Amino acid sequence: MKHIVIYVHGKGGSAEEAEHYRALFLGAEVVGFDYRAQTPWEAKEEFPAFFRVQKARCERLSLIANSIGAFFSLSSLSQEQVDEAYLISPVVDMNQLIENMMQWAGVSEQELAEKQEIPTQFGETLSMQYLRYVREHPVSWQVPTRILYGEHDNLTSMQTISAFAGKTGAALTVMPGGEHWFHTEAQMQFLDRWLQTRPEAQV
Repeated sequence: MKHIVIYVHGKGGSAEEAEHYRALFLGAEVVGFDYRAQTPWEAKEEFPAFFRVQKARCERLSLIANSIGAFFSLSSLSQEQVDEAYLISPVVDMNQLIENMMQWAGVSEQELAEKQEIPTQFGETLSMQYLRYVREHPVSWQVPTRILYGEHDNLTSMQTISAFAGKTGAALTVMPGGEHWFHTEAQMQFLDRWLQTRPEAQV
């Protein structure tokens, strides 16, 4: 049975990061998705088309998605294109995240509605179009999913990730002391062990 694993990177990442997962999915074809989307509505156009092509080449397709890449995947894909998902530090409630960023920047919703876009000192541009879109298109996810979350994730709270896991039936693993970005040796070892404990890897 042909198995394809698609890796979707986070902000500032690259498709080349897929190389790390080849040793963890022996026998599978691991593909890094070099996507161009910068918004969920762009992802809605780009992601399903790419995944349909890959799905047609295999009997089983697994998704590994990181941070904003996970959000784009959650916003655009379904069980028609994905058989199982492994989400690393996923952004699961973009509406909440944008509202949090507005608070950090001291921006009211009225001000954002008037200006439409407001750059922030922490490198993100607040967008009323983006906020309206995520409110009008809530995530609906039914793919069997495992989530890896860092205890000190600064973008998604424990309450938010737990609520999402409960709503979708996803299995949630929390790394004590972990961050949003899994990058240190200890964090990557934890991530690898998390993937190695999936049922198929222990057969």
